[in-house]
Amino acid sequence: MEIFDILLTASFWAAAVRIASPLIFATLGELICERAGVLNLGIEGIMVIGAFAGWMAVYLGAGLWAGVLVAMLAGMLFGLLHATLTVPFGLSQHVVGLGVTLLATASASFAYRISLPEVTSPPKIAPFQPFAIPYLSEIPLIGPAFFAQTALTYLAFALIAVVAFTLYRTPLGLALRAAGENPASVEAQGLSVTAIRMGAVIVGSGLMAVGGAFLTMSAFSSFFFEMVNGRGWICIALVVFGAWRPGKAALGALLFAAFDALQVRLQQTPMGAVVPYQVFLMVPYVLSILALILMSRRAEVPAALMVPFNKGER
Repeated sequence: MEIFDILLTASFWAAAVRIASPLIFATLGELICERAGVLNLGIEGIMVIGAFAGWMAVYLGAGLWAGVLVAMLAGMLFGLLHATLTVPFGLSQHVVGLGVTLLATASASFAYRISLPEVTSPPKIAPFQPFAIPYLSEIPLIGPAFFAQTALTYLAFALIAVVAFTLYRTPLGLALRAAGENPASVEAQGLSVTAIRMGAVIVGSGLMAVGGAFLTMSAFSSFFFEMVNGRGWICIALVVFGAWRPGKAALGALLFAAFDALQVRLQQTPMGAVVPYQVFLMVPYVLSILALILMSRRAEVPAALMVPFNKGER
């Protein structure tokens, strides 16, 4: 009964939407990369550098939206590095991705220590504030959960429709999907597979960095190195869960966020007094793994994912 009582509260779903927002940004970014045929394992580090870059820009006096732009540019820079090494040079996407994660994380740590050498606790910034959409926010249960959030949350959910429309209703989306399924057909149309794949990785990495920036500029008000905490790896799993479709992947992000919000609240119930808290922390990951197993059986992996392409090859 306690679980049902929690599920029927607006505060629970508002928390789930907040937790899902950075996952949606990063999952959409990873999905764009993989749809073009490139696995981007640099996502974890790119989220870290995005969280740091956006926060530091605002701390130094930039506006909040300028901070989001700085975070995106930082992510795109590391995306360019990843794309250059994996697409034209054809290096291992696994190795390069892990290298980008280590480099981006180390770069954020180095820049933080150089910029704030004597700071013992992270300085705070004024983050994005929630604002309620008139009338919609007054709908029982749904209103406070979905229509009383920050601007970045609204942007995250709007991007689901933008990415889906671009992928399935535009020539650009068709070319991008073809680059991940049958790159030879893209070349036959006189298009550059290299340019499409590199562009997808760069744009996707920018979205991943915005997901990281959400943590410092909307969810919290300061930067600390453990804040990403494996969210990047979760997003890679969410792409598979969603069968490489934006809507389903975003639904998976919301589902994981709901599990996460639920375990926090269960710790505060009488159950939390007798069950070790580690069990509650484990719940969202265990349930997500089970859901991933069930959904991935029917998922169709892009045929050319992680397959290098050289011009003129068939």
